[in-house]
Amino acid sequence: MFSSIQTDIGDHKWRRLLDRFVKENQQELAALFWGLWLENGNSQGTIGIDLQPQPHFVYCPQSQIQQLNDRVENRLQEIIGIIDNNKPEIEVIMIGIGKGEIKLIQFAPEPAPQICFEQVGKDVDSLLELLEQKMSEKSFFNQN
Repeated sequence: MFSSIQTDIGDHKWRRLLDRFVKENQQELAALFWGLWLENGNSQGTIGIDLQPQPHFVYCPQSQIQQLNDRVENRLQEIIGIIDNNKPEIEVIMIGIGKGEIKLIQFAPEPAPQICFEQVGKDVDSLLELLEQKMSEKSFFNQN
């Protein structure tokens, strides 16, 4: 019964690739999350990874997430609840954006985000550049 299910059907392959990227770069993403939290708190919104036209980081303002939720008949209510109750000192929350869909990225790194930021030893701009470069590598999108 389950053997006929394919994980890469249609436009869902980006989700699996994003999950893999997050897993492989968890410490750097946690460091970036903490650095941006120190700079802005949640005043800019939730950090997002927009895969189009090429991967880059964006802010997703709370008002825009709420407007999207209204347009999709409150199907994002759980995501909004998770974002609203985020504890940045222990967990990372980001939004993946790709192919007309969004995906919640949530993980509790070991060590905590603050420690990741200290251990990585890079500023926010350097982390953004490093992670965007890694996402832009062709191998990220061409993996099976």
